[in-house]
Amino acid sequence: MNIHMEDKKYTLYTSNEEVWKSILEDCSKAEKSIDLEQFIFINDEFGKKLIDICKERAEKGVRVRFLWDAGGSFSFSGSSIIQELKEKKIELMFWKTLIPNYFNIPDYRAWFLRNHRRTIVIDKKIGYTGSICIETKLKNWRDTNVRLQGLVVKEMAQAFNRMWMRARRQTPLPPYMDPKDPEFNYVTNNPTPGRRYMYSALLEAIRNARSYIYITTPYFAPTARLARVIKLAAHRKVDVRILIPEKSDHFIVDLGARSYFDTLLRSGVRIFLYSGNMIHSKAIVIDGKWASVGTLNMDSASLLYNFEANIVTSNSKFAEEIVSHFVHDTQESSEIMLDEWRKRFFLEKILELLIRLIRKFL
Repeated sequence: MNIHMEDKKYTLYTSNEEVWKSILEDCSKAEKSIDLEQFIFINDEFGKKLIDICKERAEKGVRVRFLWDAGGSFSFSGSSIIQELKEKKIELMFWKTLIPNYFNIPDYRAWFLRNHRRTIVIDKKIGYTGSICIETKLKNWRDTNVRLQGLVVKEMAQAFNRMWMRARRQTPLPPYMDPKDPEFNYVTNNPTPGRRYMYSALLEAIRNARSYIYITTPYFAPTARLARVIKLAAHRKVDVRILIPEKSDHFIVDLGARSYFDTLLRSGVRIFLYSGNMIHSKAIVIDGKWASVGTLNMDSASLLYNFEANIVTSNSKFAEEIVSHFVHDTQESSEIMLDEWRKRFFLEKILELLIRLIRKFL
């Protein structure tokens, strides 16, 4: 089911084709600036349409900046489109190249600290974020994205500018402005102790939960700290439900996720496997008072090592809509029951534990 819901400040999308259409329309009307920060950008049907619109706006004097992650958007490496963009006066930066030296030897540290954010800011008035990928073949994935207006967009613009300066190795970075929007905040997560703001906000929200916690994530390999607060919430009789794909685009990650099921189920957590198209949504809602949509996966790579960003809101209508999506998605899912789960093959259990151990060293 394709759903998008509107409010004066936001529009929530669960259809990629609909959010892509909205992005193209807003970018075509840009008057001053288009800032696009993206983990995966592929120069295919949709990517070409977006690039063509940005080139047209750049020719009209609009400042266009693309910040692409070198890992997620590696297909652009050496592409002729790069020079074409520069000729059209589109500014382009890649976040952390994968081969940073002349000897063609990969710097394996560069695989970590990826820029996993997906943010588009238009004229500092309209902002988009969520789990969106600029890749046409993923149009049927079940994503959650949000279009925003208001003061929160200025936070998004500021965060983009800081990442742009980081990529250009410019210092000093401008200071953060104090959030001014009473309902919506753009919360970043950086791979530096003390700056994992979204991770900290998530832990605090789970600790304060009293009624329910609904989590949708495509990849589940929580830190020990996150797993602990989730289980403690279930012990407090909070209704904790986690929705993940029955089969994601990473088989190894799926095996690792399943290694956590036994202890979570024994704690009272309910786990659902989504059987529709790949569910790539990253959404959380707690007690109808705290909700979040963005790029943060519930795995250690996102929580500790990547640059991420989520919208966090106290808007009750937004929270209700996330609950509605969650309930609908669980109707297309199968629930894991502890007794049945323990009957799986012994070899599966061994593989799950091995993958979990390996991931601790990645």
